[in-house]
Amino acid sequence: MNTKLTLRLDEDLIASAKRHSAESGRSISQLVADFFTLIDAQDAGVEVTPRVRSLRGVLKGSGLDESDYRRHLEDKYL
Repeated sequence: MNTKLTLRLDEDLIASAKRHSAESGRSISQLVADFFTLIDAQDAGVEVTPRVRSLRGVLKGSGLDESDYRRHLEDKYL
């Protein structure tokens, strides 16, 4: 279940978040959710390895999105 969350942030930070959102193709809500998930993982003692960190953003600008990945999985497993 998704619930609305209101944040009060500096205007420059909001502008930066909007730019990053547009560049990454992810909504600001998704960026915030990803960040909170990362915090939870760190709090749970899950460590992101350097190799996994190095993969972050490798598909940026590729034009691929979640629907492409879903299609790949359907082709592979169905």
